[in-house]
Parts: sequence; C-alpha cells; structure tokens
Amino acid sequence: MAARSKARKRALDILFASELRSEDPVVALERAIEAGEGPTNDYTTTLVRGVVEHRERIDEVLTTYSKGWTLGRMPAVDRNVLRIGVYELLWGDDDVPDTVAVSEALHLVQDLSTDDSPAFVNGLLGSIQRDRASLV
Repeated sequence: MAARSKARKRALDILFASELRSEDPVVALERAIEAGEGPTNDYTTTLVRGVVEHRERIDEVLTTYSKGWTLGRMPAVDRNVLRIGVYELLWGDDDVPDTVAVSEALHLVQDLSTDDSPAFVNGLLGSIQRDRASLV
C-alpha cells in the first residue's frame, strides 16, 4: 500500500474513532503521536487537521449534495471517508489529482463499508468534483 494510501487509512481511523468517542480528532491525533502510536506519515496529520479546520463547510457541502441522506443516516465510515475526500478535492495538495482523491475514497469504502457504499461515495464525490470551482 502506498504511503499516502496508508495515511488516508490512518486519518480515517482517527476521525472514525474520535467521532465514536465524541472526542476532538486533533486531540486524538496528538495523543496518538505522544504515545508513539503514529502517525508516521505527515499526510495523516494534514488530513485530520484539514478536515477539522474545514469541517463545517465540508458537512455543508455533503448535506447539499447527498440527496435524501442526512449525515447522521450515513454509515460512520462513509461519512468520514467523504469528509477526507471533500477536503482533498477542495483544499488538498495540488499534487493529488482529483481522480486520485476520489479513487482512494472508493478503495477505503470498498474495504471497510457496505456493498452500496462505493456507488454512493463515487456519485457524491463525482458531483462535488464537477462543481469544485464554485464550492471553495
């Protein structure tokens, strides 16, 4: 698995666990770093901090584009994968092409979520990618 793929998975782990614990993801991230549990890749830190920094806007965009699905109704894995994907599409590094951000999100939900999740995530992120210029 490529380094950035591992970083995305670790960021998902932190975001998912902190949501379940009703804990600030940055606090969870810092605790993991202090305990020597990682992340070893700086991109994980970038993703977690970026999602937290833009969380309000990310959730607003997801709410707008997810027709018929509230954030609370989405599986927690999907919700957090989508947050990472939206962050990468709208505020991420220029060296990560949009298609890579969407593809990586799809790989995560294929491995970790429901059978219906890949189509849902692909459609949602594809629409956001299409309208990207007007969303930032």
